[in-house]
Amino acid sequence: MNTSLRLRLSVMMFLEYAIWAAWYITMGRYLGQVLNFTPEQIGLAYNTTALAAIISPFFVGMVADRFFATEKVLFATHVLGGLCLLGLSYARQFGVFYPLLLAHTLFYMPTLALTNSISFHQMKDPGKEFPSIRVLGTISWIVTVLAVGWLGTRFNGLDVRTPVPFQIAGGLSILMGLYCLTLPHTPPTAKGEKVTVRDVLGLEALELLREPSFVVFIISAFLICIPLSFYFAFAPPFLSDAGMPNVTGATSYGQMSEIFFLLVMPWFFKRLGVRWMLMVGMFAWGARYLLFLMGYNSGILWPLYVGIVLHGVCYDFFFVTSYIYVDKKAHESIRAKAQGFITLVTLGLGMFVGTTLSGKVSGWYSFPKATPERFQQVADLSAWQPGNYVKWGADDAPRFGQLKSIAGTNATATASVEVFERAGKGFKASGKTVTVPAKSLEKPLPLWDRIWKIPGYGALLIMVLFALIFRDQPPAEESEPDAAKTA
Repeated sequence: MNTSLRLRLSVMMFLEYAIWAAWYITMGRYLGQVLNFTPEQIGLAYNTTALAAIISPFFVGMVADRFFATEKVLFATHVLGGLCLLGLSYARQFGVFYPLLLAHTLFYMPTLALTNSISFHQMKDPGKEFPSIRVLGTISWIVTVLAVGWLGTRFNGLDVRTPVPFQIAGGLSILMGLYCLTLPHTPPTAKGEKVTVRDVLGLEALELLREPSFVVFIISAFLICIPLSFYFAFAPPFLSDAGMPNVTGATSYGQMSEIFFLLVMPWFFKRLGVRWMLMVGMFAWGARYLLFLMGYNSGILWPLYVGIVLHGVCYDFFFVTSYIYVDKKAHESIRAKAQGFITLVTLGLGMFVGTTLSGKVSGWYSFPKATPERFQQVADLSAWQPGNYVKWGADDAPRFGQLKSIAGTNATATASVEVFERAGKGFKASGKTVTVPAKSLEKPLPLWDRIWKIPGYGALLIMVLFALIFRDQPPAEESEPDAAKTA
């Protein structure tokens, strides 16, 4: 591959992942702190990527691969997805926000496969040439997250108090769409061929389920994606509540770790093998949440940073090992479909269940469904938004409510608050409004120590069950699968 083409594909990968990185890390805090969405709604917002991952193979296999050149499909999907992102910056109600976000992810998720496809089409040896181009996607994520985090610290919370990240992502998406028109022409690869749902979802890989160890692997892969989903939706709000500075930028340490562990992974793989690699990956997910628990309870930050850096082990040792394991187990004729199947099970179904459940669990342990035990002082009154939940009064007689408005300057500002009264284990609005000094307001925090125990212990339990049941079997000598023999 000549240098010019390599550069063009590298820029494509950089822009592709910059779009996702620009909004994904900051969204949870923006939805919770500014739009006052409930934890359940935040979980639903994050499950749009999983839902789109389930649907996108249909689009790629039945439309993009059959009728249109890849660069034209990328142009249309990125421009339309970018318009949805710009629309998100004006959405204030969940009923408007969620459909727009879902529409964007439905446009965006297929492009992950299509950018890979357009790269492979230009390569003589993808195994050697693709990694050096794909790594630009990870570098892009790091650079973009650091840039958005810098904006937040430089301009007083710009990354979480305003919809600017969606506007940045929307602009990048439209730019990417225009850039795709300059990419090499890549005709549809399956033009004129009959494509079925079975082909698109990789269901021919179901023949691998005849092997008991593969069944255990698939079930474990699905289950472990449920606790790990808690991280993507709720780690940034938690880290902010725990007092970590520049949360957005700090999360990029996980991607830096991912690059490192990807480089040293062959050394570990040779010495540990599939079973232990998967177990280490599962253990890392559980350990990450327990480190979050330790840092929150102790008030020190280093366990939180270690939990972020563990991302390299969490992702590489589990997901990358899973892809390698599936590749070794599947016959050459169904390897691509087997990879599509494991992606459907993990990033699709597993993440969908996990993100939905994470929202419900966080809702159970957040005000007004639960009595808060910790509170955060907010020195800058401009950080308060109407609709935020607040606490005021002495610790021995705290009162809770929902902020209506703040009037006046920092020194003399007063807050109009709707009072919440106890109702069972939680609270409900009383309809009464009081005026209190704004400087007395504090933010009631979710019961993070209880929230993180659920995915933490859940991941460790799945690891133990996997260790007890899974017994890897050497791949059978390659032969045509039964379906091919009877065709």
